[in-house]
Amino acid sequence: MISIYLNYLILILIVLVSVSFFTLFERKLLSYLQLRKGPNKVGIMGIFQALSDGIKLFTNEIFMLFKVNLFLYYISPFLMFMISYCMWLFYPYIFNSINFMNYFLLVFCLLSMNVYPMMFAGVYSNSVYSVLGGLRSIAQTVSYEVSFMFLILSFLFLSESFIIQEFLKMDFFNLIIFLPLSLMLFVSMLVELNRTPFDFSEGESELISGYNVEYMSGPFALIFLAEYSNIIFLMLIFVKMNFLNLNFIIFFVFLYFLYLIILIRALLPRFRYDKLMYLVWLNYLPIVMNYLIFMIFLKYMLF
Repeated sequence: MISIYLNYLILILIVLVSVSFFTLFERKLLSYLQLRKGPNKVGIMGIFQALSDGIKLFTNEIFMLFKVNLFLYYISPFLMFMISYCMWLFYPYIFNSINFMNYFLLVFCLLSMNVYPMMFAGVYSNSVYSVLGGLRSIAQTVSYEVSFMFLILSFLFLSESFIIQEFLKMDFFNLIIFLPLSLMLFVSMLVELNRTPFDFSEGESELISGYNVEYMSGPFALIFLAEYSNIIFLMLIFVKMNFLNLNFIIFFVFLYFLYLIILIRALLPRFRYDKLMYLVWLNYLPIVMNYLIFMIFLKYMLF
């Protein structure tokens, strides 16, 4: 029993360290793409910059804002953090882990719950910009999650199971079979992660910082940690669902997709909000439903 708790404690620490180095990697890559130097003062080549930023955030003073709902205002970052790290804790590892038979159903539920802390943080911050960011996150989640769930169900239909280990037993590339759906799934994950070009709830140009504009110090750091740990987790799930289990090689594929997310942020402008609605309702949803019907027909006719 002690080894299980120790295993999960080490897991949380590793995820926190991974998030800190991923943020450092993003800042360095963005700086090189913009022909400037990134973090390079703290430690060797700025390697301790992320650690020093985390210490600075958690030691900053927290101001008591006027007319905010204190309970929901302060509990929202903790909810985001807990939901994010629950996905890591419930992941079916080989040793000393909780093994869920319906793991993907659990992931569906946790991803759907992400919108509630965003809504609470936006609406109860007593700011026009944060309220707009919260409303955008609600509308965005309602729009893309229908097609997003159908996309993942199309992949699950091949394995006929909600257990992620079934994907690891497959001896072919899902990326080749599901090439259109894999690209659509990657774009849907960008929407889920609020990453460029779909960062509408955090639009700096029109909403300053979106739903988290009134957050500072430790609560802001928790929101930041939750967002970046979700990026790492969803890219891990995407790679597991689309590529063979090639042990060491798949690690480099996973790193490439993390690099691709940062590259997309550097190269693409923000999408227009109404175009996202047209994209998910009028394009993604009909395509994925027709593809799912086709796969059902093909599977039962051939097998």
